[in-house]
Amino acid sequence: MEAEAAKLIGAGLATIALAGVGVGIGNIFGNFVAGALRNPGAAGRVFGNVLLGFALTEAVALFALVIAFLILFAF
Repeated sequence: MEAEAAKLIGAGLATIALAGVGVGIGNIFGNFVAGALRNPGAAGRVFGNVLLGFALTEAVALFALVIAFLILFAF
């Protein structure tokens, strides 16, 4: 196998984490909306935790993209 092909395969494998990030973000906001509809009074108190969960989940996506770019362009 050539080195260029191995780079492309490795970068593709590194971006598989983005599918999990999409599912995670959908899960976070979907559950927040369901909870806010059941108990609107608690929605304001929980929204900070929702944003924290979103930020941590999005950080996984950024790490995956950085790894993919490192595989493609640094080696």
